[in-house]
Amino acid sequence: MTTVVMPQLGESVVEGTVVRWIARPGQRVERDEPLVEIATDKANTEVPSPTSGVLVEQLAKEGSVVPVGAALARLDEAGAPASAPAAPAAASALAAPRPAAQPAGGNDGVRASPVGRNVAQEHGIDLNKVPGSGAGGRITKADVMNFVEKGATTPAAPPPPTAPPPVAPVYSQPPQISMPPPSGYSGFGPVAITLRAYKPPRYTPKEGDQVILFDQRRRLIAEHMVYSKVTSPHVPCTAEVDMTSLARLREEWKSAKETGGRAPSFLVGVCRATVQALAEFPRLNAVVQDETIILRKEINLGVAVETDKGLLVPVIRKANEKSVLGLSRALEDLAARARAGKVTADELSGGSFTISNPGLKGNLFGAAIINQPQVGIVRMGEIVKRAVVREIDGQDAIIIRPMMYLTLSYDHRVIDGVTGNGFLHRVRELIEAAQFTL
Repeated sequence: MTTVVMPQLGESVVEGTVVRWIARPGQRVERDEPLVEIATDKANTEVPSPTSGVLVEQLAKEGSVVPVGAALARLDEAGAPASAPAAPAAASALAAPRPAAQPAGGNDGVRASPVGRNVAQEHGIDLNKVPGSGAGGRITKADVMNFVEKGATTPAAPPPPTAPPPVAPVYSQPPQISMPPPSGYSGFGPVAITLRAYKPPRYTPKEGDQVILFDQRRRLIAEHMVYSKVTSPHVPCTAEVDMTSLARLREEWKSAKETGGRAPSFLVGVCRATVQALAEFPRLNAVVQDETIILRKEINLGVAVETDKGLLVPVIRKANEKSVLGLSRALEDLAARARAGKVTADELSGGSFTISNPGLKGNLFGAAIINQPQVGIVRMGEIVKRAVVREIDGQDAIIIRPMMYLTLSYDHRVIDGVTGNGFLHRVRELIEAAQFTL
């Protein structure tokens, strides 16, 4: 008997969510055959069977979160696949075991998938009213989503009657309100303010509204963004970069035999300048862990890529050891596989600094959110021709140049203004000098 455990699906992955079981109990699977699909904060991955055998038991349900090393299933290498005929749907429904725990809301006795129950609970859906399309009438996530889209939510109980609000007195002058200081206040310094938790009122979908549920990718992105903003005090600083020299260099690259007429992009040039500046400012190539700062030796550059299913950040490992052409080829390969859903979890983890390029249209400048546990991220703006002042032959002159705003967001817990601004200024210098070789 072999116990299949949750594998380490990436350098920083500590847990995964069971999306779906590909193999069913009693089914024989061969070695390396897909067994179960696991979603992590990096990507969805099919976990292969470590050996050939019969799947005896699924130890983790669909929708459950499983830590690395925990048991997923049991395989019997000597077992034979189940050959008994399947029971009729009605009999199967009667014989099916009930879940050990049911969510609140009067759903006891209803057969539904774990994901379907979670979605129903989030939207206040009474599962007794949802028709199931699964085996034996089992309610699936799709059934709940269809029910929600039709606007059929469980009616909320009417609020208890309240007394009419008191009429506020009219003052000729604003009243002076005296509030007692909090307990333990010594009379020096600012008075501590205790904030109550704020929750906006729930919105009830109306006819014509479109309800789009968070998928796994969007849920993880939301969690990471909120965590980063709460954890790191973000400080943005912006530099205006003259892209003239880099634009001329790209024209030279087009005629080089190594490029085949396709010059590396402006993004690649920004990546090359960033990598060089990180080597000179190692505090930006760091990780915050507890109350320590770990200055990383390797520069693993993450580059944000937009896909049909949401944002992904594939990582170019040891980017400081790559040439401009090497960076270009690595970036093209990772971006293409990320959009095709073929990038691995390892290729989405281990980054030490990130560059965000949200597009060249309508994106003057902005400040990106730090990719934890990193301490900085650079965001590119659109390249626009603008009138700028330059000194020519000792005289000030107004000329037209392609300009771009480059914004650094840094973690003020460990990066001070002098260091953050110095790093961004160095990136700007390197781009404007454009002395890169293929």
